Amino acid sequence: MTENVSAAAVSADGTVIAFTAWGRGEPLIIIDGATAYPAINPTNDEIGRLLGDEFRTYAYDRRGRGQSTDTAPYAVAREIEDLAALIEVAGAPATVFGWSSGAVLALDAAAAGLPIARLALFEPPFVVDDSRPPLPADYVPRLDAAVADGRPGDAAELFLTAAAGMPAEAVAGMRHSEFWPVLEAVAPTIAYDGRIMGTTMSGGPLPRDRWASVTVPTLVMHGSATFPFITAGTRALAELLPTATLQVVKGEQHSAPADVLASALRDFAHAG
Repeated sequence: MTENVSAAAVSADGTVIAFTAWGRGEPLIIIDGATAYPAINPTNDEIGRLLGDEFRTYAYDRRGRGQSTDTAPYAVAREIEDLAALIEVAGAPATVFGWSSGAVLALDAAAAGLPIARLALFEPPFVVDDSRPPLPADYVPRLDAAVADGRPGDAAELFLTAAAGMPAEAVAGMRHSEFWPVLEAVAPTIAYDGRIMGTTMSGGPLPRDRWASVTVPTLVMHGSATFPFITAGTRALAELLPTATLQVVKGEQHSAPADVLASALRDFAHAG
């Protein structure tokens, strides 16, 4: 297996997108969800190493996180351009694997026509029923205001309570943890994922036209022990996409170990 290499791609607007690549073979690109990036998500590294004899796996810092730069103003289209730049480096067509809201970005990129061979999506956090409260309608404006006012901790708290559903008391305790400065550092990017999610956490049906052009083979996964709203949303997506296959990952929740995900990705690629 080829050792990991750290490098960077340059997006259309000049933003530098840092990435690490492992292994050899056809390209597989991992997209993290809100607040996450490879330095704090070791699962990406483990997936890359486990698949290193078959895939050249790329994990990247989404704009504004880790070693990547950022360029204002933000638009979801800019993040699609970031992925396009990485695919150009990796070689097209690529398999794209998205976690959580990163799965929704992957879907949008496929709908935009990027050279993607197949999609693997793990637990996009759609809210399509009343099994949990919907995301507040003013969620993104409140995030923007907190960051603009120099209150990144308040933006992180809003994400954890309103989007991730954590109790306020638990989040209050997290403010004193060693991890809190890490969250504050990426707080300006939390609204990016809010914009990517759009209205898909409002408790209503998924938009039928948003991904109507996605025709590549798509693996849609959720854990058997995950939140009920995740199960409902993931199944709704699988029903919406004509080329989707639904896979229930036994015993897992909103995260899953690298060996389980690597096995699912390998089997999916071998299936065609």
